[in-house]
Amino acid sequence: MAEQKRESRELETRAQDVRPAMWQPPETLPEPDERPGWAHRYIRISTLGTADPGNISGKLREGYEPCKAADYPEMMIHATQEGRFKGNIEIGGLLLCRIPEEFMKQRDKYYSDQNKVQMESVDSTFLRQSDARMPLFAERKSQVSFGTNK
Repeated sequence: MAEQKRESRELETRAQDVRPAMWQPPETLPEPDERPGWAHRYIRISTLGTADPGNISGKLREGYEPCKAADYPEMMIHATQEGRFKGNIEIGGLLLCRIPEEFMKQRDKYYSDQNKVQMESVDSTFLRQSDARMPLFAERKSQVSFGTNK
């Protein structure tokens, strides 16, 4: 009998169909790849086909700039071919814009300071109405407990 050369079973490979891990609904607004130093946001340019120039104008003055589709090849499929924002990324009346992260930090600080001033004003007005017989106090702590204490 002639000797047959056989390969080890470990070396055999079989093509397998791999099932997806889990079904997911499609993204409504896809996110661009991260760009160091930039924050991205979709800005409304129209609602139900009606232009919203006030909104986009305010955001452009705030420091946002429209993202060119040429600079974002992963988003090229969403490039608009007509109108004021031709060559930019638009999805359903929303325009993808970017702003320097430093501007976002400054913006967050500005609104945090505004919130702090307003809370101090509310507290001072509230505590001004305090009566010595039944004093008011402003407590800014909350506590969560589970179960019953016996």
